[in-house]
Amino acid sequence: MIARIWRGQASRENAPAYLQHVTGKVLPELREIRGFRAASVLRRDVGHRVEFIVITHWESWEAIRAFAGAEPDNAVVEPAARAILADFDDQVSHFEVAYEG
Repeated sequence: MIARIWRGQASRENAPAYLQHVTGKVLPELREIRGFRAASVLRRDVGHRVEFIVITHWESWEAIRAFAGAEPDNAVVEPAARAILADFDDQVSHFEVAYEG
């Protein structure tokens, strides 16, 4: 299994809208992709912003490419999310899941 990790920040005012976007739109779409396994959305207050880390789990690189396209290290940030976020990573990190318990 492969974990895909991405980070973004929103103002405190926009944080609820971003969380709603992820849980209400993005995750339901991901659940339709064969090979998608799970997701976690982490959040923490950082100064006047809220930082989000989104971790998705995938069965294979083929499944990741079905979501992210030919360049799987590029972040997929929809225009609606771009309008809400104050800052976000353009690249993601991938890790092989060595243990899950």
